[in-house]
Amino acid sequence: MYARPTYEVETVLAARAGDRDAIDELVRSHLPLVYNIVGRAMNGHPDVDDVVQETMARVVTGLSGLRDPDSFRSWLVAIALNQVRDWRQAPPAALAAIDEAMGLADAASDFAALTVTRLGLSGQRKEAAEAARWLDADDREVLALWWMEVAGELARAELAAALGTNEQHAAVRVQRTRRRLESARAVVRALAARPPCPDLAAVAQTWNGAPSDLWRKRLSRHVRDCPVCGEHLSDLVPAERLLAGLGLVAVPAGIAAGLLEIARTAAAPALKGGLLAKGKAAAGSALAAKGKAAAGSALAAKSKAAAGSALAAKPIAVAAAGVTLIAGGAAVVQTLLPEPAPPRRATPVVVSSSPASSPAPSPRPARPTRSPYGLTVDAVDQAPPRNRPPAPLPRRPGGTVAIGGRHGYSRYGGAPSITHRGDYVTVSGRGYVQVRWGILYRNRVGPFLPATWTGLKGKLFHVASGGGRRMDDEQAPGVTWMGSPETGFVRLPRGQQQMWQNEFYYLDGRVTLHNNESGTDIDLTVSPRTWQEVWADLSARPDPAKGIVRYGLTRDTGDDRAPVPQYVTRAANPERVPQRSRV
Repeated sequence: MYARPTYEVETVLAARAGDRDAIDELVRSHLPLVYNIVGRAMNGHPDVDDVVQETMARVVTGLSGLRDPDSFRSWLVAIALNQVRDWRQAPPAALAAIDEAMGLADAASDFAALTVTRLGLSGQRKEAAEAARWLDADDREVLALWWMEVAGELARAELAAALGTNEQHAAVRVQRTRRRLESARAVVRALAARPPCPDLAAVAQTWNGAPSDLWRKRLSRHVRDCPVCGEHLSDLVPAERLLAGLGLVAVPAGIAAGLLEIARTAAAPALKGGLLAKGKAAAGSALAAKGKAAAGSALAAKSKAAAGSALAAKPIAVAAAGVTLIAGGAAVVQTLLPEPAPPRRATPVVVSSSPASSPAPSPRPARPTRSPYGLTVDAVDQAPPRNRPPAPLPRRPGGTVAIGGRHGYSRYGGAPSITHRGDYVTVSGRGYVQVRWGILYRNRVGPFLPATWTGLKGKLFHVASGGGRRMDDEQAPGVTWMGSPETGFVRLPRGQQQMWQNEFYYLDGRVTLHNNESGTDIDLTVSPRTWQEVWADLSARPDPAKGIVRYGLTRDTGDDRAPVPQYVTRAANPERVPQRSRV
């Protein structure tokens, strides 16, 4: 379990006192977690958005009763699961009335399909997501929590608290669910095998084609004992290795935008009178009013009577997925507010890494957009295939970049280097900047405090990642650039994007980068770069002999929709920078 970031506790305290910005921040930062847990626990039922909204409304209006801010996340997740269970226990007639009034969703659009589509999963990761369809309701709840734990979003203590048990019993439930997920993966693999096993086809002769816990048990008995089916299962990777590092399924933009309004409305009495508990009644009336506006007063009244919930009328329509595909389609950025349509997916260009080759021509600069700067923020993403060349890198205007501050100089090339807590560099001008990461895990591994960008004036974009590797890639069996079994591994805070060896930024203005190292020994080297140098780094062909294990990744869209780094702010305090600052 990693240490709770100080700013998260402070945000909870401020929100509990009625601070509007803090309430917004809590909703923004925790909505993806709630959406993914509820979505998987309910298998993507059309009422997922209702349950998510009910959960967040209860969280906002119930903050005054939360005594320990450190327990906020486990309290939040427990509320989400309770709402799922309340939904499951609702009278079937009530749910049917709502579905009839609002229209059923496509049966194929369950959460497994959303996970596969929105995260671009393939191979065994895709099979693992599809296997979730074969679990019963209780196992789906445990899987939803365990998935978030493996992905780095929950600690085991928080998982246990959400299940209402101790860590020892929670471990037993997780292992039981894990075994059932593995048997479901085996069934998914066997059913997809070509040519199909004739004996498996005979067993499944009366199966209607819908995944279920009952048929998982029947089919897995055959798969486990059949030598033909067994031949397809020899290379299955443990599920926890597949789920680790996967991003969260992004929240539909309509839900995200509406929830912010609901949170502000629910908290209005706290802002006015200082008593957050009063917000509960306001939330109910506000949600009922939204339901009438969205579905018509008659439909809202009918739905509310049928389900007994202020959210049953589905007051917020589900909009297109709030997902921005970064240039090249290699990563997913979670966007919690409505935004313009993402840029068209660029066609990857294969570029020779020989010295004689010239850089690939960059595309024409994108037309200026009216997108607010800073809308897209870095988030956890999935590593692209190692042999996928980067998408073309838009060429932004060049200029002069100056670097000053309190720093030393790297032994390799003499570039400014910040190697101790309190060191910083101030970068100003217009152009590309490279930040090279060094994690000296053999010296010291402990709590990881992110580097922070402060005092931003102008614009700062995270345009690309390179250096031939992500820091979590293996450099030897079981050893990454972030640790080894002997020393331990550096664990990033929940929601922090995985660093690459070289991270590239484009600055038009001024900003200061701070090294806040504490338990982990971190060295950061900062250097100006030209567009050609950035592109040469990204397009270098994988060559393990040279330490290049993958192509780089283009993140720049060429306009203000390009992502901004996490932990960036226009304020000055380097130790009080929210993970998703507003810039």
